[in-house]
Amino acid sequence: MDPLVAILITAAVVIVAAVLGVIWKRTRGRAARIHDTDVYTPEDIPGLELARGATLVQFSTEYCATCPTTRRQLAHIAAERDGVEHIDIDLTHRPDLAKRLRILQTPTVFVLDPDGRLRNRFGGAPRRADVVAALEPLVPLPEWNL
Repeated sequence: MDPLVAILITAAVVIVAAVLGVIWKRTRGRAARIHDTDVYTPEDIPGLELARGATLVQFSTEYCATCPTTRRQLAHIAAERDGVEHIDIDLTHRPDLAKRLRILQTPTVFVLDPDGRLRNRFGGAPRRADVVAALEPLVPLPEWNL
């Protein structure tokens, strides 16, 4: 093989890999747009108890490196707002649940309204500002807390 062709092929592979890596990193932890009207009940998600404002449902596994940090962050956000609850569901021994809910990575976080309707879905560790923005339409902070 001609060395110039080999160099061009190698460069093309590196560029494609870099572009895909940037796209993956930018979309990880961001809220996904919800196009359907999924509604979840305790029958769908064992252990689910819907709060009167919003419920943050975190799906984790035993071997997830970012799940403990996400758990602490979501618990802190829930404690700041009345009517918001956070629950953590371990999928380690529940591949059936992961498949049914289309969870491909952990942590995955659902933001559910009081009726169990999926309002936001985060794949990967969400940023605090994104979670707060997702909660604002459901449970706004009181003005004295701003």
